[in-house]
Amino acid sequence: MRVREWAAREGLNEQTVWKWCRENRMPVPFERSNGVWLIHDPKYERSDAPVAGSRTVCYARVSSADQKADLRRQADRLKAFAIAMDVENPETVMETGSGVNDRRRKLNRILSDPSVGTIIVEHRDRLARMNAGLVESALKASGRRLVVVDDTELDDDLVRDMTEVLTSFCARLYGRRAARSKVKAAMEAAENA
Repeated sequence: MRVREWAAREGLNEQTVWKWCRENRMPVPFERSNGVWLIHDPKYERSDAPVAGSRTVCYARVSSADQKADLRRQADRLKAFAIAMDVENPETVMETGSGVNDRRRKLNRILSDPSVGTIIVEHRDRLARMNAGLVESALKASGRRLVVVDDTELDDDLVRDMTEVLTSFCARLYGRRAARSKVKAAMEAAENA
C-alpha cells in the first residue's frame, strides 16, 4: 500500500513515514517502485486467495428477443461446464440486451454483488463487446475471477480494437436510425390526429 494509506491506518503523519523510508527505519517491509514508496505491512496485506464469496454464476446473453432458443442452449452449456469444474450449485443468469450497452440490470447486479466469486461466460463478448479486459481486471483486483469457456477469439490487438470500434459505430448508427424512425412515426401520427 502507499505511504498515505499506511500512515492514515497507523495514525502517523505522512511526512514522518516518508522520512523513515528514506532513512531505512521503517518497522515493516517496504520498497520503492517507479518513484513510489510501497509499504508491505503483513497485518494489512491480503493473501492471494480470493476473498470474495463462493457463489458461481453462469452469465448467458443474447442481443435480441428472437434468439431466445440460443439463450437457453447457451445457459445449458455454461451450467454443464460449471458442473464439470466441480461447482456444486452454479446459478444461471440469462439476459437479452446489447453487448455495447452498459445498462444491463442483471449483469450489473452480478458485478456489484461481492458474494459472487466466479462468473462464467461462453465467449468474452457475451460479457461485453468492448473493454471486457477492464471488467476482468476489476474482478481480479477484488479477489474474484472471470472464466471464459471458449477463449479462441482473435489474439491480434489491432484487429480486436478495430472490431470494437466498428461495433460501437454500428450500434450508434442503428440506434439513431431507430430513434429517427420513431420520431417520424410519432410526427405523422400527430399530424393525422
